[in-house]
Amino acid sequence: MFVPRDFLLSLAILVLLLSTPCSSSFEKTEEKIKSAMFLSPKFELGPGSVINKFYYDIDFPKGHVAIKSFDAEVVDEAGNSIPLHETYLHHWVVARYHLRHVTYTENDSHRMLQNSDYVLVRNNGICQADILPQYFGLGSETRGTPTDIPDPFGIEIGNPADIPEGFEEKWLFNIHAIDTRGVEDKLGCTECKCELYNVTVDEYGRPLSLDYKGGMKCCHDNTQCKLKVGFEGPKRSLYLKYKIKWIDWDDFIVPVKAYIIDVTDSLKLSNDSKGTNSDHDCKIEYQVESCSRDHEEENGCVHVKRTSLPLQTGGYVIYAVAHQHSGGTGSTLYGQDGRVICSSTPSYGNGNEAGYIVGMSTCYPKPGSVKINDGEILTLESNYTNTKDHTGVMGLFYLLVAEELPYQHFRHSTSSSFFMD
Repeated sequence: MFVPRDFLLSLAILVLLLSTPCSSSFEKTEEKIKSAMFLSPKFELGPGSVINKFYYDIDFPKGHVAIKSFDAEVVDEAGNSIPLHETYLHHWVVARYHLRHVTYTENDSHRMLQNSDYVLVRNNGICQADILPQYFGLGSETRGTPTDIPDPFGIEIGNPADIPEGFEEKWLFNIHAIDTRGVEDKLGCTECKCELYNVTVDEYGRPLSLDYKGGMKCCHDNTQCKLKVGFEGPKRSLYLKYKIKWIDWDDFIVPVKAYIIDVTDSLKLSNDSKGTNSDHDCKIEYQVESCSRDHEEENGCVHVKRTSLPLQTGGYVIYAVAHQHSGGTGSTLYGQDGRVICSSTPSYGNGNEAGYIVGMSTCYPKPGSVKINDGEILTLESNYTNTKDHTGVMGLFYLLVAEELPYQHFRHSTSSSFFMD
């Protein structure tokens, strides 16, 4: 009697699902989650000073695991949280790289990634080259933005099959923080207005264009924002404290891919023979000019920036959140048919943190309910109030996308285990 292959496969899946080990894999993930708290290398800030440093080979979970969350905040040597009105966390990002088994000094700069012994392993897109390559990272909104990845999904790391022979997987931090104690203009310092930093060249000594009024080129590492006359304050040692949750990898975890979409991105199509190559141009930051009085009466002075870009490989949205700076009023990602994939809005602080974004709302759609098709053109919209100028603002959108739903992933995993071609 002939028994169809699909019947055998379905029967095998049913048996596994009904067995205790498999049931526990789905039902008791929380019990398997591990967590640890780490500290970045120490960095020192005095009033008005800036650090924008890269730290290599940071503490990170080892082995083949799935990351379930990544939270961080700035603390002092006693472990106390540092408020944003004292130290503004412009951004922190975590990137992955492969390191050849050789020895280097601890003081090498981020230019190490240009060395052939260092291979940056960027996320799944969609900016050019090494622009926005991170898997994790936020800014001032860090403490108030959930990062948990729902079960049974996770970001896969440490898979030996993905690490070239002779290399090992490592992780790095880029931390950009601005000490605003005693400065003349706190918002202006956090927006990196060039006139407050007395900067006319970037960190590589290249002259800034006359129309560049502010942004990261003016608040790079070791720059100084203008202090109030006569203000003096102590230098202090700080750390980025970060907590990671993870679980050992198994066939019941569904991998998600990380995408970052930038509202400043534009797509330049090349004229190759196949017409398929494209070149993204993510600028990361942009300037919001103040509106006219007539415009203010018309729409309340809201600056809207949009871009439309294709996502070559789609999937099911599992998690999404925007990143904006002070003045932001929210960001929305639309599908090609105009449907809302996710809308993310900021929460602003109170008291001394008034005016600072302290959290961003997140999207956790029911798995399978929000799908992006392969090649679908997405539209990202970022909104800021513009009753006054804002410099160095951002409009990023972070997505975690699963190419398969749990039952599809489990079917494929079981198929490869039970049948050998």
